[in-house]
Amino acid sequence: MLYRRIFQFLIVYIFGILFLLIIKFIFSLSDYVIPNILLIIETAAQVFKEYFFDVINTLSVTILGQCISICMAFFVGISGRKSSWIGSFIKVTAYNIQAYPIVALAPIIFILIGDGFISRLLIASMICYFPLLLSVLGIMATPVKDIEHFYIITGQMKWHLEVKIRIFENLSKLTTVISGSATLAMAGTIVAEFIAANAGIGYSIRIALYQSNLAKILIALFLIGIIISVYQGILEVIGEQIKSKWSISKKGTIL
Repeated sequence: MLYRRIFQFLIVYIFGILFLLIIKFIFSLSDYVIPNILLIIETAAQVFKEYFFDVINTLSVTILGQCISICMAFFVGISGRKSSWIGSFIKVTAYNIQAYPIVALAPIIFILIGDGFISRLLIASMICYFPLLLSVLGIMATPVKDIEHFYIITGQMKWHLEVKIRIFENLSKLTTVISGSATLAMAGTIVAEFIAANAGIGYSIRIALYQSNLAKILIALFLIGIIISVYQGILEVIGEQIKSKWSISKKGTIL
């Protein structure tokens, strides 16, 4: 699973580089506009170490932001799972807030908080949070009638048992959603760093853009793709292990 993620990214990245080189050849563009392979390799030798640690810096914010988003999404999803007035209010509020593009709100966050770790973390969490919340809300608000009916009839149904049933029955969906949210969290962190920050790979990309250095941007994109592919692959492996262990430990029952 991990190797498949990396292999898929490498295919996409190589095709992207080939497409740029074809454009360069067709329109006879200079190396200043689109660098050749030798210039890309030379640039990689110069900035690889620096950019690698920049990506790790960004990934650390991404992981923390994603963890915060997951906790918030499950808290709100569990609170809003009922069709009561409070549950409906929570769901409507979540849907309405999602209508505001977080990228548009990012400058306001930087004006109020300023540059630094907190701003990066907040924007990463927000971009990752809302799609994750909608998925969790959908899962938590959908009853597993065949199983829940038994516990309701026997009078054993409690809120925590209801939550466990719905999580257990939708474990594959949840692990997929959480794995996919890693990309959103990474994108959110990079956006935050690109708009206004003093660290991370997004900040380095902004500097390279001001320098009109496409080679540096390509190296940054390569490292971002590799690191996020590895991270997603690890999440998928952990998700499969959790599903396997939970299925064995429960031995067919939720209690």
